[in-house]
Amino acid sequence: MTAVMSFCAICILLVMGIVIRSFFPVFQRLFIPASVIGGFIGLIVINTLGYALPPEWFTAFGKLPGFLINIVFAGLFLGVAPTPIRQIWHLTAPQFCFGQIVAWGQYVVGLGLVFFVLAPIFNVPDVFGNLLEIGFEGGHGTVGGLAGTFHELGWPAGADLGYTVATCGLVFGIVIGMILINIAVRRGDVQDIRTFDDKDKLERIGIYRRDKQPAAGRQTVHSDTADSLALHISLIGIAVLIGYGLKELLILADTITPASFRELNIMQSLPLFPLCMIGGVLLQLFLRKTRLDMLADHGQMQRVTGAALDFLVVAAIASIRLEFVLAYWAPLSILVLGGILWNVFVVLFIGPRIFDKAWFERSIAEFGQAMGVTATGLMLLRTVDPESKTVATEAFGYKQLLHEPIMGGGFWTSLAVPLVMLGKGTMVWGISIVLLIIGLFCWLRFFYTGRKPEKR
Repeated sequence: MTAVMSFCAICILLVMGIVIRSFFPVFQRLFIPASVIGGFIGLIVINTLGYALPPEWFTAFGKLPGFLINIVFAGLFLGVAPTPIRQIWHLTAPQFCFGQIVAWGQYVVGLGLVFFVLAPIFNVPDVFGNLLEIGFEGGHGTVGGLAGTFHELGWPAGADLGYTVATCGLVFGIVIGMILINIAVRRGDVQDIRTFDDKDKLERIGIYRRDKQPAAGRQTVHSDTADSLALHISLIGIAVLIGYGLKELLILADTITPASFRELNIMQSLPLFPLCMIGGVLLQLFLRKTRLDMLADHGQMQRVTGAALDFLVVAAIASIRLEFVLAYWAPLSILVLGGILWNVFVVLFIGPRIFDKAWFERSIAEFGQAMGVTATGLMLLRTVDPESKTVATEAFGYKQLLHEPIMGGGFWTSLAVPLVMLGKGTMVWGISIVLLIIGLFCWLRFFYTGRKPEKR
């Protein structure tokens, strides 16, 4: 009954978010998602009226994000059509380089602030610096996936602070992204743009007209065999199972490693969700090799993972423990500000000098992802390139195939947390500096445009 009531409560909050967003144009102008609004409603209710409501309504909120992120990552590459590596690399190389510079820079900035400012003044742990990349580049889902690691290694506040950073990143990413877009329009860097005032009432609310409602995906099996959605959910479940098997194998392999490494308990602390992503890739390769890949439609996979992400965001924001946020508000504000300044710098300085075509469109998509989630990047991109007339959408999409397994919830994001929490913070910071320098070198050596692109 507890799980049922928690599920119903999240459904109510999400619908309330949609309704409130439709009635208040300020949320529409800022493109604030309904899941964020619903999450904040839940946060307010729990912290003001929670004592008067049945506790079983909210007890599962804190556990849901850690489960749902496995679904999100397991479905990332299921149903994706094969694309030649050469084609992907030719279009995506500068995009991948740009994304890596942003992500590694967040580690350098976050850990650097902790080592030289925040730890001496506020006595925060070294892993506090990881929250910048986890919350900004990773988002609520990544924080949810790492919540167990924070608890297991003795810093439960990490999950709540991570959700706070992720929420700040999502909101500031949209707000600052729209400011940057308006500046770019005035400077002539973009022209094919649809502003809020250009949209009709239903578009502003976020509802499709009946005659323009797009398909949610293709049904791949006849209903007398199984419901197509049930099949896609089952495939995601198999991908999660493969990921779980991989983790068990890593834990087993850890027993034969040197004692000095085994004592760190890195494999036990490694979250499940990046392995679920690998499970999805392996399952997709199997389907392709056996010529059964027509069974998995990426459109339907996106609906399943998108729904999981919306529920995840509502539960994550609503379950934030405000006592942790209030205790760390000062260093948290400095950390978030440092991350914002770094991301804006990369967009305005490196963006024009790494992309020879559609520099702003490609940069603003990366900014949105680096501040919130992939959906934020795509939303900002659709604002400046609504009909995908530039190469930005294709380049950004292909880049995810190379970027996601590493950063923003990938293996490095997952591995860096236990490493730092087990006393290897200086090593992680050093690795981040080296890889940031390598990224900057690749930019200057292979992708530097030599000048800012001309106004269009």
